[in-house]
Amino acid sequence: MARTHTPRSHLSVLHTSASRFASSPAFYVPQTLSESGDVASWKPISYIQFLHDVELFARHWAHVLKLDGIPRRSVIGMWLSGMTYVDVLHIYGLSRAGYIPQLFSIRLPNPDVVYELLSRANACALLVDPSFEGLLKSCPIPTHRAATTVYDIDSHDMPLPSLPTLRERDTVFIFHTSGSTSGIPKLVPCSSSWLDSAITKSHQIAMPSGRTKRNQDVTVWMGSMCHIAQTFMLLGSLQHGACTVQPSRQAFSSNELSLMIRDCGVNRLNQFATFLAQHLRNSRQNPRLLALLQTLDDALYSGLALPREEEEWAHGNGIRLRNLFGSTECGAMLLSTRGPEMFLQPLDGMSYAFVPVASQSEAGTSQGGHSAPLLELVILAESPDCPDNSLRAADGHFHTGDLFQEIRTGCYLSKGRDDDWIKSENSLRCDTKAIEDNIRATCCDLVAECVVVGNGRPSPALFIETNSDLPQPKLKREVLRRTRQFHSRRYLHERIASADMIVIVEKGSLPRTATKGNVRRRVTEEAFRTVLDKIYGTEWTGTT
Repeated sequence: MARTHTPRSHLSVLHTSASRFASSPAFYVPQTLSESGDVASWKPISYIQFLHDVELFARHWAHVLKLDGIPRRSVIGMWLSGMTYVDVLHIYGLSRAGYIPQLFSIRLPNPDVVYELLSRANACALLVDPSFEGLLKSCPIPTHRAATTVYDIDSHDMPLPSLPTLRERDTVFIFHTSGSTSGIPKLVPCSSSWLDSAITKSHQIAMPSGRTKRNQDVTVWMGSMCHIAQTFMLLGSLQHGACTVQPSRQAFSSNELSLMIRDCGVNRLNQFATFLAQHLRNSRQNPRLLALLQTLDDALYSGLALPREEEEWAHGNGIRLRNLFGSTECGAMLLSTRGPEMFLQPLDGMSYAFVPVASQSEAGTSQGGHSAPLLELVILAESPDCPDNSLRAADGHFHTGDLFQEIRTGCYLSKGRDDDWIKSENSLRCDTKAIEDNIRATCCDLVAECVVVGNGRPSPALFIETNSDLPQPKLKREVLRRTRQFHSRRYLHERIASADMIVIVEKGSLPRTATKGNVRRRVTEEAFRTVLDKIYGTEWTGTT
């Protein structure tokens, strides 16, 4: 009889790596800050110290939650920044204590929505970042303040709980979709077998390049551990004994990046495309920054496509780009080939299908000049990374909604999505149609037509053709007043919360399709690029 595979977890990966790479640094954490708020110096945390710290936090939370009468395998909400070493200790420590973390990022600042999601997951307690304590009113479950330093944690001299024994279908984490559907994100439960597939995929992506003889790869925090991207990338780094540098913020400056490369030995840069594009632009005027970027073994970006001009310039100047395509529900799915073409290819060991979409009206032309059909990426039910049944379609598969063209056998180009979702600068999703529908429902006497844009921007912008004779400032204030309740339930990157994000244009001036007369979102974004640049105060960094 064949032996069943015991799923690996983040905890088993940590234990293995702490044994193999005990004295190597697992993290560089900030030690001093400059006047600008950038990190000026870092200190190392070894793999064995990381393991000991996780076990310290496990003892602490096992004691605290036992006093609350909460049994192991219960869901515990965690409302954290996810950007610090201590946040990792809370997440891993809670898992090590035998609980299931339900992860909320600080980009979801509405406590009512958090409470609703906690209820849907049957959560029994909430650990909260101190910055959110003031928002917690009438929380229906026990709340506990998350420590901000290791020294704030007391092990209570408790014995270390036994390692959780997990079956393939047992839930290990609960994330949330990065955009709201019907006013609230969806739960994304991650099973033990799904996490095992993420470990397999992240091992492929984090494999050392072998280009230079190094004892250790060093990379940079990609985003919040409360979202899947950094959770996934850390799994890969740990397996290869790599070190992760904690920056001052997600959109760290080029000066801080230069310091991380020089002082911490960063040789692999993992960033969302919007932030990487800023470094590429800065390097055009900064030969020293360009020289440092050229030393990197890998400049991996995700979330959005880089503007073609930036991509071509990087290739032409010896920067080793790779594009990683993924989602909250599945983690990473496709990785680009190296070189100027950068075609995307499925990761090994998964089962995907690329299915022709029903409408081919927007089919484009491939790089070879030949028309190619649009294909939707579908994660088949038998694929190890197919998400929870609650997220699958009636056919049992997971339909991503992401469109591609096959340029040659097994090589694909991303062509956007088949729906009305856009991605913000940090690659979180926003349902533009939901905003537009709310505008039409609440402001039909003021708005003749509207469209929401902002791909690759910090938040969406609203363009309005008006029915009203109201002066523009008063019209904008009225639209904001009527839609305030709707936006209060949404992530920060989904909100239109300022009159600066509303643009009034002449009736009939928004670009439309020739047949149905629908406003064309992407064409609007391109036509009003200068206006948008002025609104956001930055150069455009969205997709082309």
